[in-house]
Formats: sequence, structure tokens, C-alpha cells
Amino acid sequence: MDENDRTRDFKAVRKAATKLSLLTDDVRSAMLLDMARAFELNSSRIIKANVEDMEAAAHSGVQDALLHRLKLDEAKLAGAIEGVKAVAGLPCPVGRVRERRLLDEGLVLEKVSYPIGVIGMIFEARPDALIQIVSLAIKSANGIILKGGREAHRTNAALVEVIRETLDGAPFLMLLSSHEDVDAMLKMEGDVDLIIPRGSNAFVRHVMDNTHIPVMGHADGICSIYVDRSADIDLAVKVIVDSKVQYPAACNAVETVLVHEAVAARLLPRLKSSLDAYGVMIHADDRSRALMADDALVTSAVEDDFHTEYLSLQMALKVVDSLDEAIEHIASHGSHHTDAIITSDDLARRRFFDEVDSADVFCNCSTRFADGFRFGLGAEVGISTSKMHARGPVGLDGLTTTKWLLEGHGQIVADYSGRDARRFIHEDLPL
Repeated sequence: MDENDRTRDFKAVRKAATKLSLLTDDVRSAMLLDMARAFELNSSRIIKANVEDMEAAAHSGVQDALLHRLKLDEAKLAGAIEGVKAVAGLPCPVGRVRERRLLDEGLVLEKVSYPIGVIGMIFEARPDALIQIVSLAIKSANGIILKGGREAHRTNAALVEVIRETLDGAPFLMLLSSHEDVDAMLKMEGDVDLIIPRGSNAFVRHVMDNTHIPVMGHADGICSIYVDRSADIDLAVKVIVDSKVQYPAACNAVETVLVHEAVAARLLPRLKSSLDAYGVMIHADDRSRALMADDALVTSAVEDDFHTEYLSLQMALKVVDSLDEAIEHIASHGSHHTDAIITSDDLARRRFFDEVDSADVFCNCSTRFADGFRFGLGAEVGISTSKMHARGPVGLDGLTTTKWLLEGHGQIVADYSGRDARRFIHEDLPL
């Protein structure tokens, strides 16, 4: 595809996105239900494409973490389809009045939610993410330009083919196929309104450094769990194991566990025994290593281990002297994604909630709950660690912006200036 063709296609997506935004929510929701049914009817075709992707990826020697993300079997596809149906049933995010204010008699101001426009989504080799992203884009009336990981290109192509066959060509949807296409998209300021990259730290930084388009997302998912001195040991073991092994390739899997020295001797042998059942490699500091059986699944931690997003059955472990030390460690080593405390002390919980500066801060539960579907958002386009616009799992609300609508009857600013100026009422009205 040459530069002129790319530019024409990007502009076509923008034009189609405007038309999508003029449809009613009922029509867009019906489109999603049609899409869900089409995925069900074409499941064998989609899974066949994924098997081919999996075989090619395994043959090329990709890491297990990527293979886990790449896999789209019958159960995973069924779950993604249920997600589409859930999004269809969510309240419409567009046209929602967020503020209403009487400025003066006959002069009413409203702040109303509105689609962002065209979103460029660059995501890892995880085809179920494509299903989530497209469903959220349709429900929020946004055009979407997609670039998935090359390992999933057959699966992504099959999914997009099904969508286009079902939704009259889906002109608001574009699937990119090359790095040159991505580089071109990054230059389409004015036609692309938001870039959401999902991938390695280096890749996200590359995107941020090579575009003037706003970028939303996170570079790393270095999630930590701190086990406080008042923690229930049984609860701590259960939560840590789930956070690490339930889906280790996810960005919300725990990568670092910090343990208060007062409970380390009771917790660590039991924790290691539970993690051993899954083959988890522990990168342990000297104090924690001394409290566990020293075998092939324990190694001495170095500083870099506490800055590492493993995305596999590995984790870093450290004994700390206090809640203060744990909070400081998370601030200096974490990525502001998802961090949790295990405690029965309400003061410790409140301090952790107040002082840990992350998008998601949990108490006594798995970090794996940091997910748009589990939060009741229907699905997500990703998790943002940005402090602008949207933070945490980004669902429908995160794909809308706002506009101010002011309706009057001939009012002019001159009447509100000078010695005899009219006074504003500024009365907030019910929504």
C-alpha cells in the first residue's frame, strides 16, 4: 500500500466513523449482537486460522507467554463472544449529559459525552483483544484502526472478514498489515484522534516518541502484592498464587511479592510449596531465601528482578521491615498499574489505598481482577496508567470525550460586562 492509498483509507475510516456516531444506540447494539452470532456461526473457521497461527509461532520458537496470549480455542472464543453480548447490553456512553447548568434565564449549558472519533489500536498477538476492541468501538461510535501482532495475522484476518461480511463491509474498521502502515498512522494527526499501544516498554516508548497524536496506555505491568504483618496467611497464599498462576502472561499478573518480616517465617514455606506445584521460579532476596527450601525453583534476586515484568511463571520476592518500606519499594520499582495489600489492619489498608499511586489499588484480593470485564465495563481496550483522560481498565467511558452545548435566546457577552452588567445565575440543574 503506497502513501496515497493509506491516506485515502484513513480518511475513509474517519468519514465512516462520523456516520456510525449518527446511528442510534439500539442500532449499534444490534450490530454487536449480529457480530456475536456471526462469530458463533464461523467459530470453526476462526479456530482453524488460530491453529495455523499457533503452529507457525511454535515452529518459530516464540516464548510460552506469547503462545498463551495467541491461543483462541473454543472456550476462549466463547468467552469473547459473551463479552460482545455484554457490551451490547451496557448503557449507551454517547450523548450522556454529565453536567447541566443554568447560566442565566434562558441560557442553559450542558456537558455531553461524545465519541473520540478514530482510534488507532496497536495490540499484542492476542486475537480475543481484537474482539473486545471492535465491540467497544462500535458501542461508543468510534472508528477503529487495528494492528495486531504478526503472530496472530491469520486469526485477526479471519475475525475481521467475519465482521465485514456481517456489518456491510464495516467501513469504520481498518486492519493494518505492516510496520509501514503503523508508521503512516502515527503521522495522521487530524484523521486519527487517539493511539492506544499495547506491547513492550520499548514499543510503547517508540509510539510516544514518533507521533503528535495523544497516546493512552501503559508500558509495563510490574504489579506487586504486599503481605502486611496482620495478614491472614491462608488468604495471602491463595491470593498470591491466583495472582501469579491464573494467567501469568497477563499484564495484571503479580510480578513482585513483598512480605513483612513479622510473618515471613510463617508465610514463605507455605507459599513456596503452593507455587512449586505450578513450577514458579522465585527470584528471592537473601532474607526470604533463607526461609525457604533452597532448590532449583529458587534463585538469588538482583536489583533488575524487581524492575522486571516476567509475564511467565517467575516472580521476585523480598522481605521488608515495614509498610513504609513496601510503599517506597512500589513507588520506586513499580509501574503504577495494579498493586495490592493483604492485611486485616484497616489503618494499613487505608494508608496503602491513599499512598500507593497506581491505577488500581486492591486489598485482600487478586491483582487479576484489574480487568474491564471483571470491573463490569463489558470489555476493555487496555489498562491505562496515564493520569489524563482515563486511568485503569479503559472501557466505554474511556472511549468518549465531551463537548459543551450552550443554548440561548440571543444573549450576548456585552450584557454581562461593565458597570450595569447582568449577573450570572450559575445554578446546577438536575441531570
